[in-house]
Amino acid sequence: MQSTPKAKDALRAAQLYYLQDMKMEVIARELGTSRSTVSRLLSHAKRTGMVSISISPSANMSALLSNQLAENYGIAAHVVPTDGQMDDAELLSRVAAHAAHLLGTIISSSMTVGVAWGSTMQAVSSALSPHPTHDTVIVQLNGAANPVTSGVRYASDILTRFGQAFTARTEQFPVPAFFDRASTREAMWQETSVRRVLKVQHEMNLAVFSLGAASSAVASQVYRGGYLSPAESRALQKMGVVGDVATVFFDKHGDSSQIEINARATGPNLDELRKVPQRFCVISGRGKLDALRGALNGGLITDLVLDEGTALRLLDG
Repeated sequence: MQSTPKAKDALRAAQLYYLQDMKMEVIARELGTSRSTVSRLLSHAKRTGMVSISISPSANMSALLSNQLAENYGIAAHVVPTDGQMDDAELLSRVAAHAAHLLGTIISSSMTVGVAWGSTMQAVSSALSPHPTHDTVIVQLNGAANPVTSGVRYASDILTRFGQAFTARTEQFPVPAFFDRASTREAMWQETSVRRVLKVQHEMNLAVFSLGAASSAVASQVYRGGYLSPAESRALQKMGVVGDVATVFFDKHGDSSQIEINARATGPNLDELRKVPQRFCVISGRGKLDALRGALNGGLITDLVLDEGTALRLLDG
């Protein structure tokens, strides 16, 4: 990448600020500019990946909760410090930013990363910063079309942001979220173009997703975007469904086997999902608590990012 005067100044400002612990006023004098310009240069350095910040948690509430969740569930837990006065939209923004930072440390060259779509994944993708890799593939986990919309642009925007952040090839999955009949899905799964994407999915090292839940204050896209008919929503409730991963529904035990609509869903079978070495789930807001408990009971998660309030409620049982 060709270096620009702004890039050189941003790098110099970052070196003086982070490595030599100089104050912004001193840096401004050295660079012959203003303090506000130095602030913008430092922001540019972080945004473009010149600066990577890691935090070693001390013995605070979030660290203690993370350790307790890791011990209870055998997962890597990352509890995000949050203010109890935040609404669910603010919680989502805070948790998504933390998740995006962590993904920058996890996703590396030659990986295949499956990404679901939804409100949370949209927020995470928007918070990603550049972390260039090579020979990395980002593949869509489930179809997004429904009777109201093709869903292509919505899912594509999320996939594109991941691809741009990690300089990765993207693989879209242009099929409906749910087929009208299970037999139609079975026939489509034999098509060469579909089988090619399924093969990429089977090579995943990492799956990145949230959990859908009808009760979340920030309503999950699958419940508000025309994907389910009123009759289907009632049937899911009657069967004790608590949530979904990539439009595959499960109950409080994390079991998906007796839920009829899953035979028509285009997300990965949950038994197949469990075979992915790293399953990175992002959750914010207490509305997804039942879904989270079910997913943990079903062994669907290896890495969890969640807000402090939800972590406390989860541990309280």
